[in-house]
Amino acid sequence: MADLQKLIDIMARLRGEDGCPWDRVQTRDSLKPYLLEETYELLEALDEGDPSKIREELGDLLLQIVFQTQIAKDRGEFDMGDVVDTICEKLIARHPHVFGGAVFETPEEVSRQWLERKREEGKLRESVLEGVPAHLPALLRAHRIQSRAAKVGFDWDALEGVIGKVEEEIRELKQALRSDDSARIEDELGDLFFALVNVSRFVKVNPEDALRKTIARFISRFRHIETRAAEMGRNLSDMTLEEMDALWEEAKRNRRTQLSEAERDA
Repeated sequence: MADLQKLIDIMARLRGEDGCPWDRVQTRDSLKPYLLEETYELLEALDEGDPSKIREELGDLLLQIVFQTQIAKDRGEFDMGDVVDTICEKLIARHPHVFGGAVFETPEEVSRQWLERKREEGKLRESVLEGVPAHLPALLRAHRIQSRAAKVGFDWDALEGVIGKVEEEIRELKQALRSDDSARIEDELGDLFFALVNVSRFVKVNPEDALRKTIARFISRFRHIETRAAEMGRNLSDMTLEEMDALWEEAKRNRRTQLSEAERDA
C-alpha cells in the first residue's frame, strides 16, 4: 500500500497548484480516451504474454484510476480509501461462500448468487440485462447480454442448436444479399454475428479476444507479404491475388515452424 500511496502523492502534486499545467486541466471526460487506450494496450500485452509489458501496462491503467480518483478528491466527492473500501465491501458481500456460511459448489451457482446480490443492491431494478455497459465493444456486450439471459434459463440446450441457428442466419443473409436491400443485409449480418457470439459462449471462448487475436495474425501475415514483396522488388498493387496468397501461406508455414520450435525448446 505504501507504493500505491507514493503514486497517489505524485498525482496529487501533479494536480496541485504548482503542478503540471496539462494534468491540472484534465477532466473526467477528457481522460476517457486514455482510459480506453490503456485498457486495450493491457489486453494486447496479455495476449503477447510478456510479463514486463504486462507490468508496465497495468501501471499505466492504474495511473488512470488514480487520476480519476484524484479528480473526485479535488471535487470533495471521495478519495482512494473510499474506492478501496467500496470494492472490498462488495467482494465480501458477493462471496458469502468464502466470507460467510453459504455453500456454493460450482461456478454456475456462484454466478447465480452474484446476480441475486446485485439485484438486492438495486443494480438490476427492472431487467436481468441491466448493468451491462452500453459502451462495451459490441462482441463483448453481446456475450454479456447472452450470459445474463442464460442465467435465467433463456438459452439453447446444446451446442448443436446454436450451430443450427448460425446455419439458419447464413441462409437468411444469403437471401438478403439477393434482395439487394441494405437495411435487411445489415439486420441479417447483425443476427449472424450474434449467433456466432452464442457459439463462442458455448465453447467458452471470449469472442472479443478471439477476434482481436485473429486481427493480430492477419496483420502479421500481411506484413510478411509486404516484406517479401519488397525483397523481390515488387509492389503489392502489381502482384496477382495468387502471388499474394502464396506469400500468405508462406507466412502461415513460418508461424507453424516457429511454434513447433518453441514447443521443442520448452
